[in-house]
Amino acid sequence: MGGREINTSDALKMVKKYRGKPSLYEPGEEKFWDDEYISTGMLNAHLSQEFDAASRQFAVIDREIENLIARGFFRTGDRVLDLGCGPGLYASRLCKRGMDVTGVDISRRSIEYALKQAGEHGQDITYVNGSFFDIGYSNEFDVAMQIYGEIGTFSDEKRDLLLSKIYEVLVPGGLLVFDVSTRQARVKEGAGNHWHIFEGGFWRPGKHIVLEEGFDYPEENVWLDQYIIIDEECVKVYRNWFHDYSLETILPVLEKAGFTVIQIWNDFTGTPFEDGGDWIALVARKS
Repeated sequence: MGGREINTSDALKMVKKYRGKPSLYEPGEEKFWDDEYISTGMLNAHLSQEFDAASRQFAVIDREIENLIARGFFRTGDRVLDLGCGPGLYASRLCKRGMDVTGVDISRRSIEYALKQAGEHGQDITYVNGSFFDIGYSNEFDVAMQIYGEIGTFSDEKRDLLLSKIYEVLVPGGLLVFDVSTRQARVKEGAGNHWHIFEGGFWRPGKHIVLEEGFDYPEENVWLDQYIIIDEECVKVYRNWFHDYSLETILPVLEKAGFTVIQIWNDFTGTPFEDGGDWIALVARKS
């Protein structure tokens, strides 16, 4: 799927090729979160307080952490593994509350930012630049967390593999804290079928065209956001997959992985669970 130098005719052929509905979980460009240029925009999105594209806003994160601590799911002295830690927005706050935090993220730029912030604030946080699937810990953490729906970006096979790795890293009775998006949230967002011309922006530093398209796979509760990026050198396609869940579909997945759910909300600020919410926030215990 790598880019190559093209002429106008080649560009049109490639756009036509990519505009068809892809097969389920068909990959796009390998580099996205860790792309040298795109990762700059992603870091800015994590830190933005104007929208929730990459991370929730700081005030919401503060409320989430307060709720989780008040309910006893995070405690002083806990060893916490933050999977998909980004620039350390949760990790830094948990460290301030007396927890021993390790953050893992595939984006080198986000990890570098998190390390810089930890150094400036005198925080002893371990940050690892790498894939969730390469973690090699065993019975080391009291809590593993993966907040803002990241577990829904994986195929069923990868999701189950990740849950097995999380099970392995937790001590007996350890907790998994994570949330998933629902079908209701996806229906509200709708299809992003647009095209744009930019002089520079999130995807590329220079002039480029973005063809954005959404594809629905209702039988699997899966949604694809696809972006075809055309610049003077190449055409590339980026695919972000989202598997939405209901309570009825996520509970058997956790049970199969060896977890027992002990808390359910509509979000981690503590909103009582009701069907029809945009999110399902769960705390599950390693059985």
